[in-house]
Amino acid sequence: MRVLMFGWEFPPHIAGGLGTACEGIVKGLAYNGVETLFVMPSASGDEDQSATTIINASDVAVDTASSTVDEFLDKVKFVHIGTNMIPYVGPEEFSSIVEEERRRQTEDFRIQYGMKYKFSGKYGTNLMEEVARYAMVGGTIAMQHKDEFDVIHAHDWLTYLAGIAAKELTGKPLVVHVHATSYDRGDEKHIDTRILDIETRGMLAADRVVTVSNLTRSIVINKYHINPSKVVTVHNAVDFSGRENLSVERGVKDKVVTFLGRITFQKGPEYFIEAAAKVLKRTDNVRFVMAGSGDMMNRCIKYVARLGISDRFHFTGFLRGKDVQKMFALSDVYIMPSVSEPFGISPLEAMRTNVPSIISHQSGAAEILKYAFKVDFWDVDAMADCIFGLLKYPALSSFAAKQGYDEVNRLKWNIATAKLKTIYESLIQK
Repeated sequence: MRVLMFGWEFPPHIAGGLGTACEGIVKGLAYNGVETLFVMPSASGDEDQSATTIINASDVAVDTASSTVDEFLDKVKFVHIGTNMIPYVGPEEFSSIVEEERRRQTEDFRIQYGMKYKFSGKYGTNLMEEVARYAMVGGTIAMQHKDEFDVIHAHDWLTYLAGIAAKELTGKPLVVHVHATSYDRGDEKHIDTRILDIETRGMLAADRVVTVSNLTRSIVINKYHINPSKVVTVHNAVDFSGRENLSVERGVKDKVVTFLGRITFQKGPEYFIEAAAKVLKRTDNVRFVMAGSGDMMNRCIKYVARLGISDRFHFTGFLRGKDVQKMFALSDVYIMPSVSEPFGISPLEAMRTNVPSIISHQSGAAEILKYAFKVDFWDVDAMADCIFGLLKYPALSSFAAKQGYDEVNRLKWNIATAKLKTIYESLIQK
């Protein structure tokens, strides 16, 4: 069995958990006898291809998707609406504007037909343009390799349009993998409707929707109104192969409590800061670390200063690779106070390093982790109590570390991807 898989990033160059999950999935599929062609916008050449073949979309010219430009645009049913579109117009005028935009895009596409696009593969200001172009190149790649795969698998909204294009052009079944939704990234009043539209179209077009937790499955069914019969939960796992247990020397004698993740609303960084302030009123032999970067970083720095705990609080900036492992090795407690977390791999990585962990009930990981302490993200008093207890009582900390280590070592990608293989088989047979 062979799968054409669309991703956006792949280790060692990653910006979050999506690339790490994709690596675990292709390795797990390989273990289960499933071959993958992994497409990404911009490959660096140093990715591990022992378990997959990576196709760099930046090396592919859009010249074989269909016989004509109009046929390609018709098949993928995609028109990119510019941000300068007038929002309040009548139906006839709106139709005229859309048709004019379609003609313009057709002409632009004809001029660019046969050219290669140099994708950044980042999450910059031109992200929407890159997502649209990735769909065009994705269709081309699918046609070029249509005899080499049985199923299409697209990860998160960035790749859904590419997955739809591949399905429309080849007729092969499509699986979309929901690692997060617009409802996880912020409150409903500030959702980006462009992303929401792409997510909805991807889920509707898919033959099967895979979610990383039952929490996310519920959102897909209730918020996107997707038929429950085609939504399946496959919990994430962690790939610990090739990881070394680092031994690090501390520069301080104090205990260390760590938050590691994007410093955004979704991850609940301000609740971590509030809990830290409460703990520091009860003990002073502890330091708090916020490892990561994000749009709330400056706000959090100011909040820490306002609470008067700057001398006990450290910001490291974004960490990757071995620096992440070193941070876990330096930690006595790990905490993930996410407001909405589809899954959350970082506590699994922390527990694998013998670090007792505290996670929010509002995370997918809470569904499968028995030996992580669980609190509501907003309950900073309970959060502070858990932190203080793990710092104050060595027997409790030792028990949580040992049981957590054994627990996460049973959560392997080989098992998770066996479920994916079963999903593929059902679609091929159908």
